[in-house]
Amino acid sequence: MVFYPQERIGLFIDGSNLYAAARALGFDIDYKRLLEVFASKGRLIRAFYYTALVEDQEYSPIRPLVDWLDYNGYTMVTKPTKEFTDSSGRRKIKGNMDIELAIDVMEMAEHLDHIVLFSGDGDFRRLVEAVQRKGLRVTVVSTVRSQPPMVADELRRQADTFVELLDLESVVSRVVTQRDDRMADSQNGYHPG
Repeated sequence: MVFYPQERIGLFIDGSNLYAAARALGFDIDYKRLLEVFASKGRLIRAFYYTALVEDQEYSPIRPLVDWLDYNGYTMVTKPTKEFTDSSGRRKIKGNMDIELAIDVMEMAEHLDHIVLFSGDGDFRRLVEAVQRKGLRVTVVSTVRSQPPMVADELRRQADTFVELLDLESVVSRVVTQRDDRMADSQNGYHPG
């Protein structure tokens, strides 16, 4: 990763895309470590995290993460999911955050020198091209090492730099502590004697 000390950096994280990529590679993201890594590379101006939330559930498994990120240096961008029935009668949930991410990138472009996009979604190729025309450098973080690869070839080609998520594992993965193991065991009904 090539960054310059005075460079103004903005992180734009497509939450569901990054989660799926990390999961496909077999590790969890430690968002505190991720923020520290990029803050050490230059002047981190803002870190946006995008996710859709299911509103009508009593408990949402993503809510604790959203709350933690909100209190720990991330700008959260959320919206409620939409429920619909597809042509074969199956209930589907939709929560695409592409427009929100694209608008924020365009609005922030004049305040940044380098955009780091955590997504492999090929729909962002034109966005990357547009901010490059404004003089910004764009790094895309995703993976080609999963099966199937999670980054669209056209997005990877358009980026100034592509960073393989697996190459960041050692610096951004969540370290499972013994306490975490005990908590997981107790939640699964295992109690060491």
